[in-house]
Amino acid sequence: MPILPAIVPAPDAVLHLWEVTVRRGSAILLDAVSMEVRADERWVILGPNGAGKSTLIAIAAAQMHPTAGRVHILGERLGAVNVADLRPRIGLSTAALAGRVPPLETVRDVVVSAGYGVLGRWRERYEEMDFARATELMEAMGVAALADRQFGVLSSGERKRVLAARALMTDPEMLLLDEPAAGLDLAGREDLLNRLTVLAADPYAPATVLVTHHVEEIPRGFSHVLLLRSGRAVATGPIEDTLTEEALSATFDMPLHLQSRRGRFFAYAG
Repeated sequence: MPILPAIVPAPDAVLHLWEVTVRRGSAILLDAVSMEVRADERWVILGPNGAGKSTLIAIAAAQMHPTAGRVHILGERLGAVNVADLRPRIGLSTAALAGRVPPLETVRDVVVSAGYGVLGRWRERYEEMDFARATELMEAMGVAALADRQFGVLSSGERKRVLAARALMTDPEMLLLDEPAAGLDLAGREDLLNRLTVLAADPYAPATVLVTHHVEEIPRGFSHVLLLRSGRAVATGPIEDTLTEEALSATFDMPLHLQSRRGRFFAYAG
């Protein structure tokens, strides 16, 4: 059973969901989901296609309101705050965002323009410190060599790294990564996960929520997990206690074996 947070957010909570439900017509995308992310935590949202993961991320990013339940983001209650003031405090990387980037935009400009919350430079003015910050983040994500390349010619894996760098540009208080390793080959995935492991270990890094379908894509150092199936929480809590064979099998509706080696997880059927 899920471990539910208290109905009142903790003082250091950056994201607090209490019995959040999202309906679209007769479909229930999220069904009374509760979770609480604190400032020093690194969370994984894990589940199959159609589990409600992207819907949950949209709510956490203040891009969607729930049909029922309570949501507090960075100390503000969703529905009682101007989301335009809230969104710059959130770093977001999603496939949907990649589709909105002008294909001729350079990688450097994709990253630096996050400071104004825009996609595509126009007449904004940036200081040298902005470009230095962008370069630092591109180096951290392994895309500094692509700084002058157009976003539209990048591979899907390179785009994900660029958007991860962009998500950190404003020094966000919460970082949301929607399937950052999807579509990467083995070497690309492992390189990205190593970089996210370094980020997770940084005490000054923001609280992070990462969405994935695969336990193999959970970086080392992530502390908590929410398992979702059909819009409902199967289990929620510290990853060491919550990510079990029983919970994983219930989440994916098939018998699964789970192994953990050196802080990484591996699952297989049979």
